[in-house]
Amino acid sequence: MYTIDVTLKYSPIPISVQRKDADSAEALFQSILSAMRSPSPQLLELTCDKQPDKKVALFSDQISAVIVSEKTGASARGNVPGFFAIASGENA
Repeated sequence: MYTIDVTLKYSPIPISVQRKDADSAEALFQSILSAMRSPSPQLLELTCDKQPDKKVALFSDQISAVIVSEKTGASARGNVPGFFAIASGENA
């Protein structure tokens, strides 16, 4: 499962949607990037493969960052990519 995190201006919490395969995640990533590069704001409607009822709409001019990450094994616990997680037994 691949997670696409979209960070909006003035909002510390990212909007996340999931894709089942790498090709689908890359296609969504490229779609968001092209909307961000557009000189006029575009309305993006995102859906989630993991939660089919989840729908999000946002304007492209409000996006400040996009992150694509694979959620497998230890990373499936919900850790945010780019942040260091301290192991519970590290001090022992």
